Amino acid sequence: MAPTTMNARVPLSALNAAQALAEVSSAWDDSIVPQLKDYIAIPAKSPMFDANWQANGYIDTVVRNTAAWIAAQKVSGLTLEVIRLEGRTPVLFFEVAATQSQSTQTVLMYGHLDKQPEFSGWRNDLGPWTPKMEDGRLYGRGGADDGYAAYAAIAAIQALTTQNAAHPRIVGLIETCEESGSYDLLPYIDALKVRLGDVGLVVCLDSGAGNYDQLWLTSSLRGMASGVLKVEILTEGVHSGDASGLVPSSFRIMRQVLDRLEDSATGRLLPASFHCEVPAERLTQARATAAILGEEIYRRFPWAHYDCGGSTAFALPTTTDPLEALLNRTWKPTLSVTGADGFPTLGNAGNVLRPYTAFKLSLRLPPLVEASTAVQELKTLLEDNAPYQAKVTFEGMSSATGWNAPDTAPWFEAALNDASSAHFGAPCGYIGQGGTIPLMNMLSKGFPKAQMMVCGVLGPKSNAHGPNEFLHVPYAKKLTAAVAQVLSAFPG
Repeated sequence: MAPTTMNARVPLSALNAAQALAEVSSAWDDSIVPQLKDYIAIPAKSPMFDANWQANGYIDTVVRNTAAWIAAQKVSGLTLEVIRLEGRTPVLFFEVAATQSQSTQTVLMYGHLDKQPEFSGWRNDLGPWTPKMEDGRLYGRGGADDGYAAYAAIAAIQALTTQNAAHPRIVGLIETCEESGSYDLLPYIDALKVRLGDVGLVVCLDSGAGNYDQLWLTSSLRGMASGVLKVEILTEGVHSGDASGLVPSSFRIMRQVLDRLEDSATGRLLPASFHCEVPAERLTQARATAAILGEEIYRRFPWAHYDCGGSTAFALPTTTDPLEALLNRTWKPTLSVTGADGFPTLGNAGNVLRPYTAFKLSLRLPPLVEASTAVQELKTLLEDNAPYQAKVTFEGMSSATGWNAPDTAPWFEAALNDASSAHFGAPCGYIGQGGTIPLMNMLSKGFPKAQMMVCGVLGPKSNAHGPNEFLHVPYAKKLTAAVAQVLSAFPG
């Protein structure tokens, strides 16, 4: 797609927060929500989940549609293009010149358009590719994670330009490989390094919110290492009555191997190298956030429940202490089994001793633990000295080191609080997130002096990656306006 250019506006003014919110709200109602409904309907799964993504064309479709919408907004001074490196997923790149010639630094706005797979368990009247608006929530896969980001970024910029408000040079980078670990992103950053310029602020619209009552800044992100652990004991299935007791179960061997990694009674990861000390500033912020959110930190999840003698009993979290709960999901390593192979369905499960068991492992790592080192340690730990000399293999699929935010500059802290107060009536909150955004560690290394506005719409029960994912539209409107206000406060 050839670059599209619009003309700049003068003279300059300060941003009116109320007007900005009215403008972005109108954009969301009239244009963005309809666009996101179309986006949700397209199964643009990330390459890890769609090996034939190029032939299927879904990623190209959502990129093309987003680019067409951006061009149609006719944002003053904006240039736009789709960039494609050979053999890699495409990216959208846009640029808006600074309103003041003396401004030298750049704001980088980030989002992604690729999606997680469907998953099961959607409500009967909902589905991953069937968008539905209900009580201000837009249901469907990818709307909140992270299809809205490109649209919100443009709406925020448009709020600045329509008011002729002063703003720095702004560039946007919207990728399509994030849910696969962003393995295509670094080559694009290298290719665009000169065009990115001196980045002084990153606005990443791919994170979460502690509640829907204030602006939330992500202060840390966990890292991640995923792979497939496979235990093979036979070349084919055999009669369980004939072989059990003599042939060890591949599932029992799997349990033994995982016991090297995790204390199954507590969930604590055993290798000391997978842990790190929580920095004092993050601990202070966690205490403040725990005081704000309280029990909502764990009540937000859809706990299983059942009848127990006339009353309803609920499954329990690992802890009900708000501070400990917050730290467990942001600064502690955790193992999850997210998939399995080698098992027949229940309806087809006969009396057969299975030849192998395979689990897909997702290991969340504290923000300061190097992921590549952890993967190598994990492989050695799981594979060496296998019980019964079974064939045990761990094949890593993707990994990304976590991220800890840099010190907050005074102007940035003031801008966040002003924006949150203006649009939510409450100060900005700080929260670590348990998820991973590979870009953030890359950008912190590439632009060590940049401030990082990592935020998003993934608040309570929004359930990204799972069933019934939704985008909280009223919150998204206020977040968009808050981003515009922070951009107008940038001192570069």
